[in-house]
Amino acid sequence: MIGKRLRELRKARGKTQVEVAEALAIPQALVSEYERGNVRLHGAIVAAFAKLFAVSADEVLGLRAPKTNGSFTDRRFFRRLERIEKLPRRSKQALLKTIDTYLVGAEKSSP
Repeated sequence: MIGKRLRELRKARGKTQVEVAEALAIPQALVSEYERGNVRLHGAIVAAFAKLFAVSADEVLGLRAPKTNGSFTDRRFFRRLERIEKLPRRSKQALLKTIDTYLVGAEKSSP
């Protein structure tokens, strides 16, 4: 159950097992073992997963229902957001202004 939850959290954030392993400084094979439920999680790794996925430890453990706000199912979209987040402030502002302008136009033209 916890393994399934880890996999769902990882996929919802558009991350691969390799990316998660690198972020947590553990082998990818261990991430796979956690997700399959073959290895028990200790407290420190639960906390690390929670921090990485920006959820509570209770959500990782399945003690609390996951929050749906802020998670995207489209990996490509999420990865783009991560790239935007890394841009300098001015570049971000310019891009967001362009997106806002596009959205206003798209909303006007949709039935």
